[in-house]
Amino acid sequence: MEKYPTPITRPITQLICLFWCNPLRLAFLMAASLLAGAYAFEYIGGLIPCDLCWPQRYAHMAILGLSAAGLLLGKASNLLHSLLAWATVLALSVSIAVSGYHAGVEQKWWKGPDTCTTGDQDVAVDMASLFDGMMESSLVMCDDIAWEMFGISMAGYNFLISTAVGLFVTAALVARFRKKS
Repeated sequence: MEKYPTPITRPITQLICLFWCNPLRLAFLMAASLLAGAYAFEYIGGLIPCDLCWPQRYAHMAILGLSAAGLLLGKASNLLHSLLAWATVLALSVSIAVSGYHAGVEQKWWKGPDTCTTGDQDVAVDMASLFDGMMESSLVMCDDIAWEMFGISMAGYNFLISTAVGLFVTAALVARFRKKS
């Protein structure tokens, strides 16, 4: 039996170990990547976000800020690092909930907000009410899928990626907590 453990040589295993030791790195990388993708689709691809896209972005901005603060300030205090890590998990949960809701609205599994869905709306009786309705509603409909790949929309990918990262980060934090106690 060897006295020292063998070094980890597989790149995927090294990445998993890197993120397992400090899961805030993964949360930061995921939020930065998804935000960069969303802004690239908007400013390069010309896809204007709907009213349900913005809360998803805000959740990722919170994840980005909380995980960055945890990475930068966490070395000063274990308590501060733990608080910021669990706050990041909470922001990940918000991202999962909002993106799951948006994906469901896009797939017509449930009704979305009246301001951005085309659902069973009554036809306006006169031009004034039609104009008022147009002024109150979003130009981009939340129940229209603007882009999809393999039958999954951007909100669907956001949901899947956020869920996977949220589970990984939570498992890593729970493992760290159990190791300490």
